[in-house]
Amino acid sequence: MTEVFTGNFTQQEPLPQASIEAAMAVLGHGRLHRYNLTPGEVGEVALLEQEFAAFTGARYCLATASGGSAIGVALRAVGVRPGDRVLTNAFTLAPVPGAIAALGAEPVFVEVTDGLVIDLDDLAAKAGQARVLLLSHMRGHIADMDRLMEICTSAGITVVEDCAHTMGATWNGVQSGRHGAVACYSTQTYKHMNSGEGGLLVSDDEDIAARAVLLSGSYMLYERHTAAPGPEVFARHRMDTPNISGRMDNLRAAILRPQLRELPRQIARWNERYRVVEEGLRGTPGLSLVERPAKESFVGSSIQFLLKGWSGAAVGEVLERCLKRGVELKWFGGAEPTGFTSRYAHWRYAPSPELARTDGVLSGLMDMRLPLTFSIGDCEQIARIIRAEVGAVFQAR
Repeated sequence: MTEVFTGNFTQQEPLPQASIEAAMAVLGHGRLHRYNLTPGEVGEVALLEQEFAAFTGARYCLATASGGSAIGVALRAVGVRPGDRVLTNAFTLAPVPGAIAALGAEPVFVEVTDGLVIDLDDLAAKAGQARVLLLSHMRGHIADMDRLMEICTSAGITVVEDCAHTMGATWNGVQSGRHGAVACYSTQTYKHMNSGEGGLLVSDDEDIAARAVLLSGSYMLYERHTAAPGPEVFARHRMDTPNISGRMDNLRAAILRPQLRELPRQIARWNERYRVVEEGLRGTPGLSLVERPAKESFVGSSIQFLLKGWSGAAVGEVLERCLKRGVELKWFGGAEPTGFTSRYAHWRYAPSPELARTDGVLSGLMDMRLPLTFSIGDCEQIARIIRAEVGAVFQAR
């Protein structure tokens, strides 16, 4: 009998009891706005910023309304202006080029490799075209950050890291987000901590941090930020920095603080599931795994594989056959954007010349979520189904 997976690829685990209790306490007193505090009260958002700064080893942290708002704030804080060009990955999700375009700036897309990371040779070739790189660690794949920073430092490029998929990951022992001038994280439901929507920004640069706080909508209440620079730094920027209002509230911060304490354990659980699927797929005819570099410590909340050289029709058949057996795969090579999945050719607000290498990679790129609601047995079954259906289509080609 042909087995069918009956799990849900979008169902997350329930929030921990500590998050529920913390949320109820905030709802009970009603002080949801981050600056609505009683005398002497620090507030949930400020406490989260302190704790996330300590977790990443950063000097400063700002909590925002979303990961996308954190990116927008970061770009403004490092000085991106309308008409500027900003380097970024060709393989990413729409909020990344969207943040650039929303500023009136122009994305300059850099090719992607078979390892699903930014092509450092293409980055070096394009380094003279912009003074900022918005680097997306897309789907949790981290490039050689040592070489990347050498390229950017030599060219005078400021690096903003989009770490939506790498919260808790490292490169060569350094936390993701700690190489560039500023880093942005997401706490949207499908990321590594869940507050529905939310974002975090970290930096060691006092001027970037102060501008970010002001941009986020602090008014003149910036002294209530306890993971921020001193008032003398804000004095340099407070009259010249616009308020674009993208704050996190105390309710979401309360939900997140217990999750941050549990994050290392959750990462271990994700990676256990990732390795089970990876090993189940290894050696499948026609299927190429994305091998992880030894210097990369990743968070396996999703897995990707490549059907190199396959036609669109054959890839579509794999998608259809797997879906009939309950396995939802996403494809980055489709002619039309679907759900959250799109690629640079779809973003008409950010026109780009064709990128042959990226097109070749995305044409066969399969992507699959690995929520922690999946058991190890679920992961074994999913791998068996994918292996069987890819094998069947491969044999028929």
